[in-house]
Amino acid sequence: MTNSYLTLERETTFVRKKMDQPPVFSGDLLDITIAIPVKNEEINLPKCLAAIGKNLVRNVVVLDSGSTDRTKEIAHEFGAEVIEFVWDGKFPKKRNWYLRSHQVHTKWVLFLDADEYLTPEFKKELKTTLSRENKAGYWLNYTVYFLGKQLKGGYPLKKLALFQVNSGEYEHIEEDYWSKLDMEVHEHPIIKGDIGTIKSKIDHQDFKGTSNFILKHNEYASWEAARFLKAVQRPDAAEHWTLKQKLKYRLMKSVFIIPLFFLGSYVLYRGFRDGSRGFAHAILRMSYYTQIYCKIKENKRDTKR
Repeated sequence: MTNSYLTLERETTFVRKKMDQPPVFSGDLLDITIAIPVKNEEINLPKCLAAIGKNLVRNVVVLDSGSTDRTKEIAHEFGAEVIEFVWDGKFPKKRNWYLRSHQVHTKWVLFLDADEYLTPEFKKELKTTLSRENKAGYWLNYTVYFLGKQLKGGYPLKKLALFQVNSGEYEHIEEDYWSKLDMEVHEHPIIKGDIGTIKSKIDHQDFKGTSNFILKHNEYASWEAARFLKAVQRPDAAEHWTLKQKLKYRLMKSVFIIPLFFLGSYVLYRGFRDGSRGFAHAILRMSYYTQIYCKIKENKRDTKR
């Protein structure tokens, strides 16, 4: 039995006695570590941890980047292990740092954001799939909520977030403080072996509101622009990109990415099914790519100067 397992079991026992809840490690547990990268997630984290439940996986780890709210206290209350992360502005970022710096004593690792909530349908399919198949990793599907309701259309959200430990890691992108993101957001895991898909969806709901959505995507746009400019200087940069990544970075060279993304979201992926919410969501997503395009042009101009 591992130290982290013992630590989590002791914490869980304390919380169980305090809250009079059933044991976390009772029953058949999936050989998975769920790792949740966070910073100031006291709003989203309780629902995320509650959705995981007490009898699903062997280990739940919260990777905290210096939260100043109740994030760490909430994690402990639910019996999760808390690991502190301080980024030095370079590779590796939070997820790769965890994979490289800490022994994960389970067969699988599932990276889950604090605003992602495991549904009963997903957990049921997860148990069935892992008992029948032996893939190296799995693409996961997510619902998207906007203005308080689930979207029926718009671009589908998929992530390769579940894979076997030691089968790979997230893309290696060298940084030297050229972004403010201490966690892999748009980097994909590069996994050796066959990849499967779990069809049942995880709920993706951010309860922080539209203002946070806009601020967050402004940071993402800065990262995407800088990453694009560095990628075009390296012939091998696209070697491990997905088809979606290759298409996206090719389109970033043209201003037409802006209307094309809107048409793709609202027409091709049937965002119109959500009425005014679908239109507003497509506009916001289009504005994200407008920011990326403008930041690329701006960075190129500054470089020439």
